[in-house]
Amino acid sequence: MNIVVLIKQVPDTYSERKLSSSDGTLDRDATDAVLDEINERAVEAALQLKETGGGPGGDSVVTVLTMGPDRATDAIRKALSMGADRAVHLSDAALHGSCAVQTSRALAKAIGTVGDFDLVLAGNAASDGGSAAVPAMVADLLGVPALTHAREITVEGSAVTVRRETDDGVTHLTAELPAVISVGEKINEPRYPSFKGIMAAKKKPVTTLTLADAGIEASEVGLANALSTVTSAQPKPPKSAGEKVTDEGDGGTKIAAFMVAQKLI
Repeated sequence: MNIVVLIKQVPDTYSERKLSSSDGTLDRDATDAVLDEINERAVEAALQLKETGGGPGGDSVVTVLTMGPDRATDAIRKALSMGADRAVHLSDAALHGSCAVQTSRALAKAIGTVGDFDLVLAGNAASDGGSAAVPAMVADLLGVPALTHAREITVEGSAVTVRRETDDGVTHLTAELPAVISVGEKINEPRYPSFKGIMAAKKKPVTTLTLADAGIEASEVGLANALSTVTSAQPKPPKSAGEKVTDEGDGGTKIAAFMVAQKLI
């Protein structure tokens, strides 16, 4: 089974994230960059499927694919050190500022360079964007089913079933392979790379693609051609001091009045 996992390098959520004042895009040099945690869970899901040996074709191969600048190789190495077999890195200056639609189109083209696939796994939403639309758009562009918000994945023969848990209950979705699956944060706990895995990752193949290599026209991507742009942005205001309530026998009334004023009740 050929499994492709879409991964992304994002600013560390524990550091301050900023937008560039020049073009409104994310300032990736202003903070530490890490492999998005939801992508670690997608990689873990792929590795578990490989280890169980389910699906067509016997032995499985896990390929991680990312679109990003040169520094995104750090995220690739993290995924490879977890146990992925190989990687594809779509990197081109012309990709800067691409919107979610452009990103989906570029990823779909890049997936085409990997060869025939059985599954494409991804996180539900990246922590630096949160559109939660890219996996479904990639599936549409590839012409395959999209099974989203997976809590559990099972592959039997040529079919895949996912369990989705929401506030409304549990839903089971089944589709024929190939398919795209997006995973939620509760699907698993990602493994820590071992020293052996870290050393092995240095020898695993990483294919770097330009737009031309992936068959993507420069007019299809980039800030100038994006379907959505940032028109203005303001820094998050500092937290204001809270309101202290002194209980003089009417504390409950004061708290209720405060909550009503804040439209909480």
